[in-house]
Amino acid sequence: MWNVKVNSVSFLVLGLLACLLVAMSLNTQASTFEAKHKIVIQVSTDDPKVQTIALNNAANLQKEYGMDQIEIEIVGYGPGLGLLTQNNANSTRVKSLAAQDIRFSACGNTMDKVTRKTGKRPELTEGVKTVKAGVGRIMELQAAGYAYIRP
Repeated sequence: MWNVKVNSVSFLVLGLLACLLVAMSLNTQASTFEAKHKIVIQVSTDDPKVQTIALNNAANLQKEYGMDQIEIEIVGYGPGLGLLTQNNANSTRVKSLAAQDIRFSACGNTMDKVTRKTGKRPELTEGVKTVKAGVGRIMELQAAGYAYIRP
């Protein structure tokens, strides 16, 4: 009879320890998930130096924290839209960074304006997505917890 009680108590203690370990594991996983950094970088100028700094910021942050620990989105609007087009000097680099999970968003409003003005829609670099409004996208990302950077 005593062995049954000891075994029952042992099972109870082991069960409680297992529950505690599972709870600690879930808490650690949640903490790791929450530790993920989120960054939005605004590019609204046609200055090649500023555009290069924006790309450098993104690449350096990703290198520092690791691809799995950071989400980066570069949003181009106004004169900054040029960074995201095929005829930009950084086009190859934008394509490469997009392949490395850095997101690029081009302002649809700016693209429409350029189209009306020139009669030709800007050709975006491979990997660049279009959003309705660049400033709206930045606002959405900030509301979702993204830190804002403007080089």
